[in-house]
Amino acid sequence: MLCRCRRVAPAALGRAARAWAWAWGWAGAGRRRVSTGWSPVGAAFDARQQRSSAAGRSTGLFGVPELSCPEGFQEAQEKALQETERLVRKAYTTPPGPEIVMIFDQLSDALCRVADLADFVKIAHPDYTFREAAEEACRNIGTMVEKLNTDVELCQSLKQLLADKKVMDSLDPETRRVAELFMFDFEISGIHLDEEKRKKAVNLNVRILDLCNEFLMGTHLPNKIDKCNLPEHIRYNFLVDGNYVQISGLHADCPDDLVREAAYKIFLYPNAHQFNCLEELLSSRNHLAQLVGYNTFAHRALQGTMAKTPENVMHFLEKLSDRLSQRTQKDFEMMAEMKMKINPQNSKLMPWDHPYYSGVLRAERYNIEPSLYCPFFSLGACMEGLNSLFSQLLGISLYAEQTKKGEVWCEDVRKLAVVHEKEGLLGYIYCDFFQRADKPHQDCHFTVRGGRLRKNGEYQLPVVVLMLSLPHSTRNIPTLLTPGMMENLFHEMGHAMHSMLGRTRYQHVTGTRCSTDFAEVPSILMEYFANDYRVVNQFARHYKTGQPLPKSMVSRLCESKKVCAAADMQLQVFYAVLDQIYHGKHPLKRSTTEILKETQEKFYGLPYVSNTAWQLRFSHLVGYSAKYYSYLMSRAVASMVWKQCFAQDPFDRAMGERYRREMLVHGGGKEPMLMVQGMLQKAPSVEDFVDALVSDLDQDFETFFMDSE
Repeated sequence: MLCRCRRVAPAALGRAARAWAWAWGWAGAGRRRVSTGWSPVGAAFDARQQRSSAAGRSTGLFGVPELSCPEGFQEAQEKALQETERLVRKAYTTPPGPEIVMIFDQLSDALCRVADLADFVKIAHPDYTFREAAEEACRNIGTMVEKLNTDVELCQSLKQLLADKKVMDSLDPETRRVAELFMFDFEISGIHLDEEKRKKAVNLNVRILDLCNEFLMGTHLPNKIDKCNLPEHIRYNFLVDGNYVQISGLHADCPDDLVREAAYKIFLYPNAHQFNCLEELLSSRNHLAQLVGYNTFAHRALQGTMAKTPENVMHFLEKLSDRLSQRTQKDFEMMAEMKMKINPQNSKLMPWDHPYYSGVLRAERYNIEPSLYCPFFSLGACMEGLNSLFSQLLGISLYAEQTKKGEVWCEDVRKLAVVHEKEGLLGYIYCDFFQRADKPHQDCHFTVRGGRLRKNGEYQLPVVVLMLSLPHSTRNIPTLLTPGMMENLFHEMGHAMHSMLGRTRYQHVTGTRCSTDFAEVPSILMEYFANDYRVVNQFARHYKTGQPLPKSMVSRLCESKKVCAAADMQLQVFYAVLDQIYHGKHPLKRSTTEILKETQEKFYGLPYVSNTAWQLRFSHLVGYSAKYYSYLMSRAVASMVWKQCFAQDPFDRAMGERYRREMLVHGGGKEPMLMVQGMLQKAPSVEDFVDALVSDLDQDFETFFMDSE
């Protein structure tokens, strides 16, 4: 679509570039000087934010003047739509040439700069009126995008360019690819259909957007039950509201088997409205896909990805499942033995047991109680660790920058300037890291503004938001992270660097605006760095004593992650297969719940629980529809890149530059498999993907650790 709004979600439920300015001679005009108002990043996150009280310094959200109040979204939206109309008229009359691609990208930028920002605000702003205004802006911009994607005259201007072989041959590879991507967006929107069917496609897209919002909201709503139906001794684990008990999650880490069972059965109890919403969503997606010429929605969704087709995805998932089956069974046997040991009266292993007992096994074997690690992982120390890693690997530094009044939506949001040692300021990261009421408990990366080369030769700096759910600091104790939180921070910062290091000519393909199964590679690769002692040793210090985290503790933590890792991966295979079936051939042969039961028994192994409907809580069916496999495929690529390029030396600057040049630099402006091939110097096969994932289950992390104590 013209507007490629992209939210990158956290990896796999349990826990989801280009700066070579000299390549086009941009370094002089686009370079930004270092500001004297920047301060060290670590101190900024271990101290309370200080606001400037200087007069005349007030602004709107992200420095957008209109957004100093909710009504500003209407003004921003109207400006974007006026600019859109001007650019569309210009496209109609511009002869075939590179100018057409630039106009289309300007169209994309005008719409995305409102839609991307609103996509974040509608879920994260603490003020309901801002959220409501942002939601309306998203809807209106989305409707305009669908209309443009079925505008025959606009499409014709692009067709003339693509049909002119002489002009196309004269274009640089990125411009050719972006032109082809814009045409692909027209085609999947039904540009080739007659007028009546095009209108139908637009209406279907708008309806799908509404259904996505409705379904996503339903995935988070609590279920309630009469408190008399719950044993009195476990009620205190849940929110009691009058005569009812509200269940808002699975309580997967609770040591009481009965609490986990109750939460699982109540939270996942089928909701008729949510069930109907999902059925209509899947049916509408299939209807749209067939209307525009695809066999299934999955075939439509996988165009341009590394996997390319649903058949390839299923081959990958089935092959991986086969390789995991025996290991998974052994993991389940270990969990069952542990449950028998702890609770001999009720020892059958059930789905609500997997997260808890796998954690018990890890803790028992390796003594990895999170509270032992937290004092070494203050947020400020972790940010300094990232700063040090990026500096050594990529020549990048992070600096805290003072925000203006009205620029951020909550006083504890921090703003980071990302600065390259030679190229200057590359962009900004807004860090919305701390818990607050009504804030979603998801770790996400949002593109707020994409980078692009402007006509005047200056570069439009990218702006992103990283959203986490960390505890607040207290008067005497900084925010302390568990190992899992630290790993999530590294993961999300991988997405941010993908966005920051982008210097694509076109914002339509900047940073994470690339195929989903490639977009997760940089973030998952960062998890490997987060689990290497040589990296951790540079920043993990006890916040009181300054004592470094002992190497043995990191070793135990890394080894513990292999415990029940096959079962964890098998669970992801199950989710990915379910996603493929739901978006495969329609009408579905059975209800979504019956398909869930069948798929769970075949691709997971633990029994389906009657009167539950986990799929109604599967929020990734919205953002990762037909692409949930991306986490596994991206992990396979990240594993190969780590072992081949960084395991020997995680600070290898030459490898860092190669990684930037071959992978991060291109955003979505190059075929994803070509980027992987450039980095690995070979095109990996399905067998290579599977081998990489399975070998990680056996990998001796000690081989990566150097004696540095």
